[in-house]
Amino acid sequence: MTTYAVIDFETTGLSPAHGARPTEIAAVLVRDGEIVDHYQSLMNAGVRVPYDIQQFTGITNEMVRQAPPVATVMSEVAAFVGPCPIVCHNAAFDRKFWAHEAELLGRPTQNAFVCSLLLARRLFPQAPNHKLATLVHALGLPNSGTFHRALADAECTAHLLINLNQAICERFGLTDVAPELLLALQKASKHQLDRCVGAYVAGH
Repeated sequence: MTTYAVIDFETTGLSPAHGARPTEIAAVLVRDGEIVDHYQSLMNAGVRVPYDIQQFTGITNEMVRQAPPVATVMSEVAAFVGPCPIVCHNAAFDRKFWAHEAELLGRPTQNAFVCSLLLARRLFPQAPNHKLATLVHALGLPNSGTFHRALADAECTAHLLINLNQAICERFGLTDVAPELLLALQKASKHQLDRCVGAYVAGH
């Protein structure tokens, strides 16, 4: 049974290419439809947290100053995640920060990245939109009510992943969903899902 690592970053900006660095990370391990472990930590990258980001996340410069160094936290979370496929809601965002920090540590990442946002767009096209908070409400998923903090968002995304896997199994008559199938489905259009699953099943 595959173990997925669902991760979420809080950061000082939108892209490491423009100098943004992480302020917090959480990783939640999901196996066999259940959350089995988690990791969370603030971190200090020596970069000021802009006021608008402080208002958005609740993470202040004082909190970051008292946090462990970014290299320590990223080393710990990389060991915690190991080779697991990584799942994020809007993986294009989190993947940039994961790859950048891994490169700074001299440990280029080999993890596959699954995007729950892309999968939700394909499998739940009727949702009002595909923001994490909207999907949590629309699907009745568990949540702590504290969006835009890493652990709360990672736990919500973990429950979304479990829901997505269940929806795929029910819709296509599968007993399990492999990471390779999720990776294929997130690249397919919502009109190509049956063909995508059929090709995957035929090849396995």
